[in-house]
Amino acid sequence: MTLKNFIVFEGIDGSGTSTQIKKLVERDLNKFVATAEPTKKETGLFLRKMLGGDFSVDSKTAAYLFAADRCEHIYGKDGVIDLLNQGKIVVSDRYFFSSLAYQSVSCGNELPRLLNSQFPLPEILFYFYIDPEISLKRVEDRNEKKEIYEKIDYQKKTAALYEEVINEYSKPELKGEMKIIKIDASKSIEEISQIIWQNVQGMYW
Repeated sequence: MTLKNFIVFEGIDGSGTSTQIKKLVERDLNKFVATAEPTKKETGLFLRKMLGGDFSVDSKTAAYLFAADRCEHIYGKDGVIDLLNQGKIVVSDRYFFSSLAYQSVSCGNELPRLLNSQFPLPEILFYFYIDPEISLKRVEDRNEKKEIYEKIDYQKKTAALYEEVINEYSKPELKGEMKIIKIDASKSIEEISQIIWQNVQGMYW
């Protein structure tokens, strides 16, 4: 199942997805709504504390928690489905592709795939690819506390798994009506913004 008017941005930490979502949404504040995973719901706030290193859980527990938060994101009150029913175009910073990459590093790919197998696909998936060395340097330049996954070895493994996941979902039998656009995240902010806008315009205007 593909959710019409649902756009997802994916990529490793520091790839620039948050920056580009902000630029896209600002083009039409009445039409676009930005969301993110982890969410701002209680499930997501709990996860953000975990990501910040406030406490630790088993990697399998984390996989379940991310899936639970995703369920709230899609089906919960004021979630993606509700926003789509209001006629909005919903743009999400991360979705289940993140779990298939990040969580598979720490607990193998079987559980993340099982937990995320029933979520609907977005209409457009923008995948930002970049050298993990470059992206992690961007993260360090923020001068903010690093999250638990923001380590070079973990990011390299995640980037490799992202490539596997995106290639897998590029197959016709899996992607269905979803459109996948790969973006070289080492390009300038304005170049990337223009690429995204051209693709979105082609779909909705």
